[in-house]
Amino acid sequence: MNIIAAVSKTDKPTFFSGHRSVIGYSSLNVVKANSTMDRSQSVLPPHVSSAAAEASMTHGNALTSFMPVLLGLVGNQASLRGGVVSQVQDRWQPTFWTGDRWGQAESLASQAVADDQFVTADGFAGLSIPIAPGADMATSAGRGPGSAGTGAAAGDLGSGQDILPGVGSDAIVLSIDGKPADSDTLKMLATALGRFLWLQRNHQNDARRLWQTSKMLQHAAVWQQLDSDEQLLASMADCACEVLNCERATIFLWDKRTKKLIGQPAIGIEGGVLEVEDNAGIVGEALHSGSPRWWSAGGTDEGRVNRRIDQAQNFTTRSLLAVPMVNSRDQVIGVFEGINARPGDHRNESFDAADVRTLTELAMHASIAIDSYRTRTDLTETRDRLVEQAAQSKPLIGNHHSIQEIRRNATKVAPTDLSVLVLGSNGTGKEVLAQHIHYQSERRNGPFVAVNCAALVETLLESELFGHEKGAFTDASDTRVGKFELANGGTLFLDEVGDMSAGGQAKLLRVLEEKVVVRVGGSRPIPVDVRVIAATNQPLQELISAKRFREDLFFRLNVVSLTLPPLSHRGDDVMELAEHFLVDFCRQIGRAVPTFAASARDAMLSHDWPGNVRELRNTVERICYLTTTDVVEASDLMMSPSATRASSASPTMDDVDGNLNSATREFQIQHIERLIASCGGNMTEAAGKLGLHRSNLYRKMRQLGMPTSS
Repeated sequence: MNIIAAVSKTDKPTFFSGHRSVIGYSSLNVVKANSTMDRSQSVLPPHVSSAAAEASMTHGNALTSFMPVLLGLVGNQASLRGGVVSQVQDRWQPTFWTGDRWGQAESLASQAVADDQFVTADGFAGLSIPIAPGADMATSAGRGPGSAGTGAAAGDLGSGQDILPGVGSDAIVLSIDGKPADSDTLKMLATALGRFLWLQRNHQNDARRLWQTSKMLQHAAVWQQLDSDEQLLASMADCACEVLNCERATIFLWDKRTKKLIGQPAIGIEGGVLEVEDNAGIVGEALHSGSPRWWSAGGTDEGRVNRRIDQAQNFTTRSLLAVPMVNSRDQVIGVFEGINARPGDHRNESFDAADVRTLTELAMHASIAIDSYRTRTDLTETRDRLVEQAAQSKPLIGNHHSIQEIRRNATKVAPTDLSVLVLGSNGTGKEVLAQHIHYQSERRNGPFVAVNCAALVETLLESELFGHEKGAFTDASDTRVGKFELANGGTLFLDEVGDMSAGGQAKLLRVLEEKVVVRVGGSRPIPVDVRVIAATNQPLQELISAKRFREDLFFRLNVVSLTLPPLSHRGDDVMELAEHFLVDFCRQIGRAVPTFAASARDAMLSHDWPGNVRELRNTVERICYLTTTDVVEASDLMMSPSATRASSASPTMDDVDGNLNSATREFQIQHIERLIASCGGNMTEAAGKLGLHRSNLYRKMRQLGMPTSS
């Protein structure tokens, strides 16, 4: 007599994921031939449960290993043959078998499942045990952006169908020959076999789910660090191929504007990107229904697959699984598609319900990663735009040869982390030059923090620069971060560093050398990564000689020195700066931009500008607010006549104020500048006219504090 244990579709299913296939056993819910058999009879001996716990064992090996146990229950004189019969694409076929084949297994298994009861035929008996392949994965209402979907189409989890195409019912078939056995004994043996396979497969499912979850979390952690959408989508596809055991995977992102699904990676497609209509094929169904969709070759629905894409890729699609990708705002952003399931333990070349659950979970992680990547990209673009706007708001304007040289040297030094010392009179634009260097450097996305050292009193200097802990002194009600910490990763601009006290200089030198700060009242060293640009209008060499500035700090700050000339030495740069300020201020207050009359130009070019660029900026700002005409006259400038110099190109003794040394220095600077300008910047020619060698001219210019070329 033969006993068949077959699937019951009517019982509520229990979901278990196996090696690329799904089979679930509810061994205690047995349809019995008589009421004398209770559930305790289906409990396996401990050694059987232990054997079933071998999660790495295949179903075929499990059957082979368990047959001796069954033989021991019925006697050694009996012989056993049997296996698992599976329903695949509406056809019954043996999946695993031991012993001689039995040709009637398929038909009797089908009848047992269809009748959902104990059946007999031609001397064989069938016992129906509920085994359901993951029907609980069915989802109810779709979340798609469009209609409710495609109705009760094959592969529609939302349509009420419980069985995936390509993965139907499974039946246990057990044949006992050589010894008579009553029906209760046979039913006990079939139940024991079902219980054994259930335990074994359950352990396999748990182990595989653990492995899949671990792999998905590993990949998801990497996704948060990728800064390329191409790398991100390729990594997601690799992860899907690994955890689903399929040949290919593609992520389709939805472009609502063009109503296209943009798929990457697309192997064999030019550019690696595939564009399809958002209502086309399996991916279109998944997108608009908000529910998983799948397809397997051999059915009547070949029209759901675009074979032209296969031809373009020189590829054959045998099975598809597509699940919608939903972001944290419950919006469908695309579709995750797996292609061509590889056959495995209890799975043919079709995706099963376990794969639906796995890909749905993977799509959730992928959606989060894509959302995060898009947010990071938006923030990066916003940051870069703001940095560019900040860089353009304070440009280093001017075409005078001294400014051109400074601009060239600043461009050279900007990519480095060298300390820069900016020299120049008040108002010449030392902070603008520091910002120019910062925004051309690799630190441009970091902070630019400016500190006026002259405004820091001795008692507060350390707290301002290095910060303090709560309770460090009477007014320290909260912990405060110092300027060095604020500038971490960026640039710290120390303006008027020549006015810093001796104690402050010593503490600053220590931080520059060790690159760590300790807050006032604290003891923990805090590493800082800052680039220091210092500026002063003081003659530091004279201060060093007078013991008012530390020589070691000077050498630490003066790695590269840039000297800004007074505005009165920059010639036509005066009008270029004035035009820039005029447009800027008029735009701010929303008025038409006036023009400078010839008289105004002459007055501005002949002005001494003792306040340098700052004075010019204030003058133009005053014009914008106080004048209403379209032409600015000299009288509108409201500059002090005493500050206007003679327009003669050559200075005279009447033009020079101060003592003899100052007058001599001023005359030499103007004379050298005039000769260099007349020679078109040719230093060799200018040196010859001065009766000097070219190297001696450079040395003289450095002595006078004039900028020199490299």
